[in-house]
Amino acid sequence: MKKTSTRLADGRELIYYDALDDVVRDAADLRPLGATSTASELRYDALLDEWVIIASHRQGRIYHPPANECPLCPSRDGRLSEIPADGYDVVVFENRFPSLTSAAPAVAERGAGPLPKLARPGNGRCEVVCFTSDHDASFADLTPQQVGLVLDAWTDRTAELSALPGVEQVFCFENRGAEIGVTLGHPHGQIYAYPFVTPRTERMLGAAAAHRRRTGRNLFDDLLADELAARGGSADRVVIAGEHWTAFVPYAAHWPYEVHLYPNRRVADLLALNDAERAEFCEVYLDLLRRFDLLFVDPAAGAAARPGRTPYIAAWHQSPVGSGPGSSGELALHLELFTIRRTVGKLKFLAGSESGMDVFINDVSPETAAQRLREVSP
Repeated sequence: MKKTSTRLADGRELIYYDALDDVVRDAADLRPLGATSTASELRYDALLDEWVIIASHRQGRIYHPPANECPLCPSRDGRLSEIPADGYDVVVFENRFPSLTSAAPAVAERGAGPLPKLARPGNGRCEVVCFTSDHDASFADLTPQQVGLVLDAWTDRTAELSALPGVEQVFCFENRGAEIGVTLGHPHGQIYAYPFVTPRTERMLGAAAAHRRRTGRNLFDDLLADELAARGGSADRVVIAGEHWTAFVPYAAHWPYEVHLYPNRRVADLLALNDAERAEFCEVYLDLLRRFDLLFVDPAAGAAARPGRTPYIAAWHQSPVGSGPGSSGELALHLELFTIRRTVGKLKFLAGSESGMDVFINDVSPETAAQRLREVSP
């Protein structure tokens, strides 16, 4: 892998990740861009004991542009985009409309008394990851070699962002599909470098600590062992069992089709994966994504039916940074993949119970979902 860092016209960093070492990246960003302006701040929610990001400047971000105006395509045929080169393998750049930024303005606490309005600058970093220059492709269309390059980019960014002052957690993820809320159709993901440990991770760490106190064992190790022990029986929720990775539908899945992908050897983050684990991930993850695309083919289409593009979120969970809060080594690296589609032509909306009380109601049993995912082998 060759890594080349450059700057866009407004000063944001852009990084090329190339499979070949002899590629030269010297195209300049010729757009007349002004400096970015952000208004990101963190406000403390005393009722839920968590931080909320207020980023009102994001209202002006690009929203569903036509394909010929896509800002993530290469710059070619006289049209300039966020990527100055006329082609690329994988590109990462600072988001022009970030939720968190190193340039966040200073803020002050608002009010006094028994409940001061705590606030902090929205310091951190938000990056866009373009998986391929092909606008019409999807992650599932990549080759294992291309996935390996994306994994290298995720790993490199985790290392670089973890070293930034104040960063406590690095989150790599992909949202796919307009139904999920994606506003750019080009295959891409994002990376957030948070200045706090996220609420979901805090809950996982709390559960892991309680399990350690009760049993003396690691919660994530026991979860994976329990799923593997149930293989072949009526409670079989394993979708793919590899030498180094296991994909399974969790016992209490929140979403109609939700799969967790674990390395069989517990590691804290992407940096800790060895070569064999990295190589097998590329094959297993592509297999899993292609199964998702086969889930909702309309039966009425018969033999002519083609795989669809199932909307999904793919979220990497890795340990918080360094010696900060929650960095005890209890949290295991894993990827959670889920879709909001529950059947052909129908979505799972977060209604009153889910949105108002955080109590999920799943329309598909986890065992049925796992069976269906095993049946749709690509």
